Amino acid sequence: MRTTKPNSITATKPIILACVFLLVFLLVIVFRSSSLPTRPLSCPPIKHTMPAESQTFNKLSPATAETLVHYVTSNITPQQTFKEISVSLRVLNKKSPCNFLVFGLGYDSPMWAALNNGGRTVFLEEDKSWIRQIQSRFPDLESYHVVYDTKVSRASDLMEIGKREECKVVEDPRVSKCELSMKGNLPDEIYDVEWDLIMVDAPTGYHDEAPGRMKAIYTAGLIGRNRADGETDVFVHDVDRVVEDKFSKAFLCDGYLTEQEGRLRHFTIPSHRARLGRPFCPL
Repeated sequence: MRTTKPNSITATKPIILACVFLLVFLLVIVFRSSSLPTRPLSCPPIKHTMPAESQTFNKLSPATAETLVHYVTSNITPQQTFKEISVSLRVLNKKSPCNFLVFGLGYDSPMWAALNNGGRTVFLEEDKSWIRQIQSRFPDLESYHVVYDTKVSRASDLMEIGKREECKVVEDPRVSKCELSMKGNLPDEIYDVEWDLIMVDAPTGYHDEAPGRMKAIYTAGLIGRNRADGETDVFVHDVDRVVEDKFSKAFLCDGYLTEQEGRLRHFTIPSHRARLGRPFCPL
């Protein structure tokens, strides 16, 4: 999500990404237009002129337009590759507008908000100064500061804790007895929303003193299992690293793995409340 190492920013031709956004937007318009009921052949079309101010169907939303301009004029592009982004994009094309929760705030945040046009996209970020910096450029993004109380150096201990029975109980993260659950770290409204998509691309996790994504991964899975019905698509980035690899497999489950592209894994987590008796991971 946010750049973590100075040499990890890849300067590419951002105009390609902007063209992709525009193409996706136009495809959505064509798809929605083709799904509208057609007028019977026996009724000749009524010709009339709409006021200019009403002809806004094909107009880009301000957020989408701002995002296109940002990527066309910037040398900094999202951390995820085109193929990795395409995995989440396919799900967003089916589900948007929807509720999309993103752990992390960065150069790709305007893109995710634009791709979920009309839905609610919320970003959770560990660095207050980074939030201010991004919000000064994109004030319409909804983001919240999150404090993490873990370190990557404790990942092995937390993995063992996650094997305990209390961590296999599906319930509201706020009342979970599992140490991996983010109980009071998030605003209440985050717990109260049924999230259709969750992206775990933060917090920082590339060195031992970093908070790591252990709790974020576990809590994302718990939120998905605890929804009333339906399913939640959970994406975890940087699965080439030990924590992201092991914790996503353990708590989002191999059996719920839908797809992996590069360093991104996509899990589809069904509601456990809709069908009581489901094991934490499918057998």
